[in-house]
Amino acid sequence: MTNPTTDWALEADGLVKVFGENRAVDGVDLRVRTGTVYGVLGPNGAGKTTTINMLATLMRPDGGSGRVFGHDVVREAHVVRQLIGVTGQFASVDETLSATENLMIFARLLGLGRSEAKAKSADLLERFGLTEAARRPLKQFSGGMRRRLDLAASLLAQPPLIFLDEPTTGLDPRTRGQMWDTIRELVHTGSTVLLTTQYLDEADQLADRIAVIDHGRVVAEGTPDDLKASVGTSSLQLRVRDAADTADALLAIEQTLGVRGVLSPEASRITAPLADPDRVAELLITLREAGIGLSEVSVQKPTLDEVFLTLTGHPADEESSDDSTTAQIQEVSA
Repeated sequence: MTNPTTDWALEADGLVKVFGENRAVDGVDLRVRTGTVYGVLGPNGAGKTTTINMLATLMRPDGGSGRVFGHDVVREAHVVRQLIGVTGQFASVDETLSATENLMIFARLLGLGRSEAKAKSADLLERFGLTEAARRPLKQFSGGMRRRLDLAASLLAQPPLIFLDEPTTGLDPRTRGQMWDTIRELVHTGSTVLLTTQYLDEADQLADRIAVIDHGRVVAEGTPDDLKASVGTSSLQLRVRDAADTADALLAIEQTLGVRGVLSPEASRITAPLADPDRVAELLITLREAGIGLSEVSVQKPTLDEVFLTLTGHPADEESSDDSTTAQIQEVSA
């Protein structure tokens, strides 16, 4: 296997993929630094999976270029395939075999010796909570169990770059949390992860940088905090202990922070935009000196949900009308 030494695990310049009249990917640019988790957000049909398929050598781009550790995904596809691991949205396991048999087959195909394959298989089955079901045929597994086994199979050989295409779809909260821990461990031990997801909290928890894709284009890119800051400031949430002090509290906010607070329909709760969180301490001193007691105070940052809604005009869980799944299947089958 080629030893990657470049600072960039993945580079994409102007990637394009067309299915009929639909430009599923319309000039995507990406830069993924080695040793990081890079999140790609977008609704179904936004172009996330098509982008992954091109960078993983599963589809040929109609335009632009992609490189994995400096190797072109078209001209050097055989080298790229040695450097990557891919977990797609659908299970690639054999339902007639047991979990152990599936992992052993994958491990031997990857070149692992029998003893190493057995040890790694057992470790992954335990990590994903499948030890008790290890000898059962997969046709008796639930959908979530099959998904966990598919993820385990992708981790048998830890490649330098791992594509995880919506890896936690269909998983229960406990297993989803375990997968998050596994992704963090992969990066800690040397891998780079490109993660596509519709779960905004997942990207917020894991990704060092995030690209938001909508209608085949990157509409925003940056760290989670950068993206949140791009759509607005933080907000200050206050609840006065005595409703009679509400007017005085609003006046103190305007005089100290220079902004107008908004009284919510819920009694005694005040919300105010906060450009400089350091001013909160000054406000609290002012309120205390005025004898205004507080029962609650917090500073809320904008969420990635707000980012997505602002950038795309629709929630993250809303499907795009430009779904190219059928076209993708037809191309792969051809």
